[in-house]
Amino acid sequence: MSLPVDVPAEQDAAVLHEQQAAPLARRVVAQARVEMRTVLRNGEQLVITLVLPVLLLVGLTRTSLVDLGTEDRIGLVAPGVLALAVMSTAFTSQAIATGFDRRNGVLRLLATTPLGRRGLLTGKVLGIAGIQLLQMAVLVAVSLALGWSPAIAGVPGALLVVVLGTAAFTSLALLVAGTLRAEAVLAVANLLWVLLLAGGAVLLPASLLPAPLAEVAVLLPSGALGEALRTVLTEGAVPLVPVAVLTAWTVLLGGAAVRLFRWH
Repeated sequence: MSLPVDVPAEQDAAVLHEQQAAPLARRVVAQARVEMRTVLRNGEQLVITLVLPVLLLVGLTRTSLVDLGTEDRIGLVAPGVLALAVMSTAFTSQAIATGFDRRNGVLRLLATTPLGRRGLLTGKVLGIAGIQLLQMAVLVAVSLALGWSPAIAGVPGALLVVVLGTAAFTSLALLVAGTLRAEAVLAVANLLWVLLLAGGAVLLPASLLPAPLAEVAVLLPSGALGEALRTVLTEGAVPLVPVAVLTAWTVLLGGAAVRLFRWH
């Protein structure tokens, strides 16, 4: 005769909670909405993700303070600003938000709910995608109004590059946010953003940088993203080397984030 097996009360509660919870897809979508609202309601993050890219787009196109070496300023600037927008949303905003959620115990709490760790991460990714759709819509509209004529044949390739860039910079954000204290995350994320913007061939081509810096810039995820978007949206062809660099950074940073990320 088999004996009854005692089940801890916590396990009974967890099972009951799971049975009463909403479907996983609905939970993930709800989390994605929370992630989007968090960014849109945060003044600092909104400036970095939307206001600053628009100002740079208009400023670099309408003024001649910076010599771009071409009369088609918008054709050179627009892809770079799109790359900056991807980097700002996927890295800076996500690193800061995740770092403070981790410090406040939000990540650990949500990971124990029916949402789970995978659902939480999926919700974050969808939230980033939603913000980027908004960014791209605004920036592309402003660029077209300024006279931009991108290569239509390069749009599918540009989407591939954006996905790779998002993956690489999201992995970097989780690596920073999951290994450093929240205050350090804030400083490191902003510092890296400034350094990558200044010397990473994001806004402007590597060819406009000094020779030693140009060679290094194209090997950085920021430089690879900027160069890839400029090439594909100008010439319509996907550049293999920048795409390979972005893929390598995605694998490297993603593996490090999975291995080193701490939930509390």
